Amino acid sequence: MDDPFAIPLSALQHWAYCPRQCGLIHIEQAFDANVHTLRGDALHARVDEPGLQTERGRRVERALPLWHDGLGLIGKADVVEFLPDDTPYPVEYKQGARHKAAGIAACDELQLAAQALCLEAMTGRAVAEGAIFYATSKRRRVVPITPVLRAQVAQTRAAVAAQLASGRLPPPLTGELAAQRCKSCSLLDRCQPEAGQSHELTRVRDHLFEPDADI
Repeated sequence: MDDPFAIPLSALQHWAYCPRQCGLIHIEQAFDANVHTLRGDALHARVDEPGLQTERGRRVERALPLWHDGLGLIGKADVVEFLPDDTPYPVEYKQGARHKAAGIAACDELQLAAQALCLEAMTGRAVAEGAIFYATSKRRRVVPITPVLRAQVAQTRAAVAAQLASGRLPPPLTGELAAQRCKSCSLLDRCQPEAGQSHELTRVRDHLFEPDADI
């Protein structure tokens, strides 16, 4: 766990969402809270307490440490259910509803696939699928751990390692990706101060002209 070349599993999800966000968090050690991160923290406070229990005939471990020496990954699984034959089945908890935008859902799938690869390396058992549990809709979405996802884990790990080795931040997102993702990012003010201020002014302006507005 002290390997300086080991990449946190969370960094893969951060990079897939936005390489600049990944750099701010994992190079500059910056992290600011917003309503989305606070909701996520509250959710994980309920599931991240280490523990072992049995549910529906399955052994269930929470906050299970993970690693993959070959890929150089470390992290923690929210929940791992062990099937009757001891095959691990990772379940990642996410804030929001089951029907996320495709690009954001893909980031979650990448993180889950990385957990699956770690579990395979740790247990010697093939992990064919896992699931993402969405807190708002309280529903699971099954995710097959496909060859494409497996390749993406290795590729993203290499990209994150190169970014951390360089110590440089990439430019902000632009175009459609920026429109989809920047407004929900807790690091918007730190990443793009002018954009963050503009977004806040827009929010205040819109609220100001609501009936009986009280800011």
